Amino acid sequence: MDRSDYTHEDTGNLVLLEHVNLTIPDQRLATVFYVSALGLTRDPYLMTGVTNMWINIGRSQIHLPQGEAQRLRGHVGLIVGTRGALIERLRAVQPLLVHSKFGWTERDDRVEVTCPWGNRYDCLDPGARAASDPWSRIDLGIAYVQLDVPVGCTASIAAFYREMLAASADVREHNGSTHAVVAVGGHQQLIYAETPTASQEYDGHHIQIYVANFSEPHARLAGRGLAYGEETHQFRFADLIDPVSGAQCFRLEHEVRSLRHPLFARPLVNRNPYLTNQNYQMGHEAVKGVF
Repeated sequence: MDRSDYTHEDTGNLVLLEHVNLTIPDQRLATVFYVSALGLTRDPYLMTGVTNMWINIGRSQIHLPQGEAQRLRGHVGLIVGTRGALIERLRAVQPLLVHSKFGWTERDDRVEVTCPWGNRYDCLDPGARAASDPWSRIDLGIAYVQLDVPVGCTASIAAFYREMLAASADVREHNGSTHAVVAVGGHQQLIYAETPTASQEYDGHHIQIYVANFSEPHARLAGRGLAYGEETHQFRFADLIDPVSGAQCFRLEHEVRSLRHPLFARPLVNRNPYLTNQNYQMGHEAVKGVF
């Protein structure tokens, strides 16, 4: 065994991208889209009322509190199963979402799906995943969150994650665009893609990450005046800055939790969307083998 390759096994301090939070104005339409169309599962234990809903997807979630619709400045990469079954579900709900921004476009390696309020989800085709993709072993989950950022800031963003959060982050060229790619655990990524039309307008949506070393990133961020919302087991920051100049590059709230947080590694219910009352088989209700 060539032990010189062991550095490729390192993942940095970020352990799990647990949820993306987007406010939505209508739980009925959200149920049609996230549960019926994408085939995901509403958490049966937490946030079961009418002011918030948590959607399970593997070990991660999409949080959808009630409010004015928020728009992610980018898109989310999902693993939700086979393309044929997804397209069948999308077609089935189309009449219910006809007066919204819902729609989809098939690509060679994914289906680009737009939610009723304009947020885009790239549903990655299982057959098109390369063995080198970090998410190649995810059966169901969030593979990545990609944000559109102004041209010229990816090097600063990668340096921010390395120096402030002790994350594994680098700059790469992809399809003619420069990306800052941040590893989250062994299977997920945060991607910041330089985009000439990137908007700096920010409506408050956020992501949540778990980190192994919690105290040192907090100390570094607090020392820069960036940390806020300190609670037991968690804090928040939003400004991504150049570590040298201090100039702001992008704004995205991060809810940062320690591994001692009571919700870390909570088992999530993930139903089998292929099972109906017509083809029911006992013992096949849940999706098995999520990463």
